[in-house]
Amino acid sequence: MATTTTTSLGGGGAGGDDRVLATAQQIVKSLRAAKEDREDMLLIFSTFDNRLSGISDLINGDDSKSSSDEDLDRFESAEKVILADASLSGEPSRQSTSLFNPPNNPAEYFSAVDEIIHWMEQLSIAPPSAAAGRTGQIIVDRAENAIQLAMSRLEDELRHVLICNTIPLDAVSRCGSTRRVSLSFGSHDGAIDDTLGSFGEVGDRGSSRFHERGASLGDDLFVDLVRPEAVQDLREIIDRMLRSGYERECLQVYSSVRRDALDECLVILGVERLSIEEVQKVEWKSLDEKMKNWVQAVKVVVGVLLSGEKRLCDSLFGDLEDLKEICFNETAKGCVMRLLNFGEAIAICKRSPEKLFRILDMYEALRDALPDLQVMVSDEFVIGEANGVLSGLGEAAKGTFAEFENCIRNETSKKPVITGDVHPLPRYVMNYLKLLVDYGDPMDSLLEISEEDLYRFKNDLGGDGSRLEAMSPLGQRILLLMSELEYNLVEKSRLYEDSAMQQVFLMNNLYYLVRKVKDSDLGKVLGDDWIRKRRGQIRQYATGYLRASWSKALSCLKDEGIGGSSSNASKMALKERFKSFNACFEEIYRVQTAWKVPDDQLREEMRISISEKVIPAYRSFVGRFRSQLEGRHAGKYIKYTPEDLETYLLDLFEGSPAVLHHIRRKST
Repeated sequence: MATTTTTSLGGGGAGGDDRVLATAQQIVKSLRAAKEDREDMLLIFSTFDNRLSGISDLINGDDSKSSSDEDLDRFESAEKVILADASLSGEPSRQSTSLFNPPNNPAEYFSAVDEIIHWMEQLSIAPPSAAAGRTGQIIVDRAENAIQLAMSRLEDELRHVLICNTIPLDAVSRCGSTRRVSLSFGSHDGAIDDTLGSFGEVGDRGSSRFHERGASLGDDLFVDLVRPEAVQDLREIIDRMLRSGYERECLQVYSSVRRDALDECLVILGVERLSIEEVQKVEWKSLDEKMKNWVQAVKVVVGVLLSGEKRLCDSLFGDLEDLKEICFNETAKGCVMRLLNFGEAIAICKRSPEKLFRILDMYEALRDALPDLQVMVSDEFVIGEANGVLSGLGEAAKGTFAEFENCIRNETSKKPVITGDVHPLPRYVMNYLKLLVDYGDPMDSLLEISEEDLYRFKNDLGGDGSRLEAMSPLGQRILLLMSELEYNLVEKSRLYEDSAMQQVFLMNNLYYLVRKVKDSDLGKVLGDDWIRKRRGQIRQYATGYLRASWSKALSCLKDEGIGGSSSNASKMALKERFKSFNACFEEIYRVQTAWKVPDDQLREEMRISISEKVIPAYRSFVGRFRSQLEGRHAGKYIKYTPEDLETYLLDLFEGSPAVLHHIRRKST
């Protein structure tokens, strides 16, 4: 009996053994009893044939297979979620539906992705054995397909969430307030030509333009670049893409979207994408606005946007330092290079004096932003470019200021100001220098005085070399420029044939320089001693005017040459004296009412000086000799009372020519 059973089961040889084991395994599968019961039943079977002595392995193998079945069930469930989403995502109604919007279930989807990732990790640790054959490879292919579909979905979702939750830059409140300072230029339209060869006759209140400097941004200015409620969603997506080995795709999507967002911010900030050639073709008025926008953009980009991008990267990528660095550099590079390209274009543009202040604004903005930029951006190329542009802007500022100095030094227009008023040149220069003083810090770091300049200051301009050497670099150049300006004005005074008008012209212009220096920070640069010396020169010019203009008239009021004392003076000589004085006074009145002393205080001081010289002398002369000319024709010679002269003196230096048509004649 036993022999028959053994033979039946074996079927002969090794093939019979396999069939026995297969039959036993089928029995194991069909049994649904508790494990202990199955063990007892199978042990009983093993007593029938010694080939089933390894039945315990079958029992354990059955348990292992049961666990694998559960894993496979979870895999298939996860795969089903991913495939279902992929099949629906192609439908028009679903193409714009975010994973985080109904009817989608993000928790379910992320759980499914996690399950697939787990399978992929396990397969990478323990790939299917050769014994698994085709079945094992199919599982691998299915897992890879599921993960590819999931990553494609998450890639799109990452882009969608980033775009939809980007907070736009507020174009209205981005820059804060600006302070406005007047920059008056000398020509009719408020500009000055390239050579400073001609100036319109405008005053400080005439044609002017404004130079605006943006307000500094506070150190505590932080903004959210992405809505805070979306940050966790982004973390969920990024975490799974990184765990799946999709770092490159994740970084490409992230940096691409954020680059575009920064580009849009630059557009709002007024920074256009222009080539160097295009920048150099822009007319000055438009270029000035672009340069101003650039200054604000540098402050906002580095102080607000890039620092915000850095915080966002830190928040999303956690402790993954290398990924954070790569991601931020890729995000920031395009925006920074766009700014630097414009800065480079400005640095190599044609130099003209009106560009200096905006170039200095750009230099200061980049200089102040560079330390923070170096901390945030580790891309050596970008930082190298930034340092190169900063150096270029510094050289441009130096070259532009040198151009300004040359324009002043070489301004040799031969057209005098017909009224003796302040020349447009000092108006332009002083308004320019008043602005320049505000840039003491950058200018001091950029400027230096040459031996040639020092020699000219001491020998050609008669300056104090030791005083010059003790000043700051900007102070040195301002003092040298002021000396050049004074020298130029002396040369221009020689255009007037009337020596009295020369004195009035020099007095007007030097008084203007002193007032501008005294009422601005230029006073701190040049010092009280400079002001005191120029005031002494102004008094000398006033004295020179009195001597040149009134000496002849006053000589008519002297006793010498009239043939005797007040009682027996020659009537003929007296008549000639009065006639000469009247002619001198009327000529002075005719000419000098057309002259201009624009400053009210100086004009009043000049009239008082004249009055103190002329009126007492005239009153005394008339008092002594009136009796000698009494008669019907006395008024023909003594035309004016001292009070008349005082009244007429008030008409001098108003810039409005007048003639004494209605001569007042005195009668006895």
